[in-house]
Amino acid sequence: MVHPGAREGISERIAYLPGSYQANASLKPVSRRITRSEAGLPGQGFIFCCFNQNYKITPEVFARWMVILRAVESSVLWLWVNHAGARESLARSAARAGVDPARIVFAGTEPSERHLDRLQLADLFLDTLPCNAHTTASDALRVGLPILTCAGRSFAARVAASLLMAMDAAELIVSNLDEYEEQAIALAHDPGRLERIRARLLANRAPSQLFDPAAMARKLEAAYAAMYERHHAGEAPADFHVAAC
Repeated sequence: MVHPGAREGISERIAYLPGSYQANASLKPVSRRITRSEAGLPGQGFIFCCFNQNYKITPEVFARWMVILRAVESSVLWLWVNHAGARESLARSAARAGVDPARIVFAGTEPSERHLDRLQLADLFLDTLPCNAHTTASDALRVGLPILTCAGRSFAARVAASLLMAMDAAELIVSNLDEYEEQAIALAHDPGRLERIRARLLANRAPSQLFDPAAMARKLEAAYAAMYERHHAGEAPADFHVAAC
């Protein structure tokens, strides 16, 4: 999803595909066997999560997460951190921010099916900036887990927004970190609203074509055909939009 003010910074011509740019595997049934205790999570309380890679967690975003945890009583932040040093550093940073490091729950690596299973235990996925969730975002949406994202200006900062727009969930896209913080706290305090969003995400998975690789192939074929026809007509390259297939 190209930022409206960033088009002049891109020299190439753009073929705009309907929905999202991201190609994903087809929808398949996901088990629901893993319990909170098996995942190392507390039995009660709100679960924020982020399964993005460690390098995407910036000090600024982590500081916002700590504000959110302090504002949402009994909540925890569930992170996938695959480096012992990073875990220790994040725990120390939490303590300095006045948050009990025990409220940071570290997840290990799991096979894809088991990972999708455990993702359903979370209540809200907190995205990172300036590098968003990519595959981890589509994993969350695959199981109906709401993602709160702050859309930036670069491609990497707008991936989650692209996915959420395709799923008709624009209310989960904010434009700055103040809004991000406020929205996260508001959603955690409004379980009814969050459950309605989750239900809509589950209902919108198939209609969105986000998990329909055949539909993605048709969109790409239509784009390539339009480029071919334009070239053979002697026309210069230009931006164009591919119609919904």
